[in-house]
Amino acid sequence: MDTCVADTGFSSGGNYAFLEGQGIASYIPPHGTYKGGPDGFVYNEKDDCYICPQGKVIPFTKVFYEKKNNTKKKEYCALKKICTDCPIRSTCLGKSAQEKKFSVTYYRPEYERNIARVNSKKGRYMKGKRQSTVEPVFGTLTQFLGMGKVNTLGLGQANKCMHLSAIAYNLKKYLKFIKNSPQSIAGTEKGYLFQLIFLKSGLN
Repeated sequence: MDTCVADTGFSSGGNYAFLEGQGIASYIPPHGTYKGGPDGFVYNEKDDCYICPQGKVIPFTKVFYEKKNNTKKKEYCALKKICTDCPIRSTCLGKSAQEKKFSVTYYRPEYERNIARVNSKKGRYMKGKRQSTVEPVFGTLTQFLGMGKVNTLGLGQANKCMHLSAIAYNLKKYLKFIKNSPQSIAGTEKGYLFQLIFLKSGLN
């Protein structure tokens, strides 16, 4: 299976679901605010419900889209009679609520599978590779090579900009490891390298 490595900024249930649908395993750390349900509540995957700290069932009620950011969610709501005489009612419901009701992301299974991958041995390895190879490059491109944004229209043009930026980045690294020479590079190994790069980029 192919893999996708990215930082937390790309974390979303929709992204996880899309990648799984394409046969790609994601290694994207979830947002720190992600929770699979209220603290102390245990999810029952078989019956799609939650078990509260007092052992009562909080069943699934509906799927809806949160108006604030159009996020797809699932709602779980307990029967009013279940919460009436609960010994932890005041701390669990607050002052005005009559029954326990809460929502979680629609993509909880995808989140949990992704989290398991991130926390695995391979996930820790992939994080190290991302931090040592990908992130320094993006940092250099955005901070020193003017790639804070791409001023083009369309994916094709944006892709060309990224390829040219990668070429510039690699040339800069290459030039650090060769000896300075005042002579012309025409006909030399360095000259052929430049010609090859421009041939590859389709600019000559």
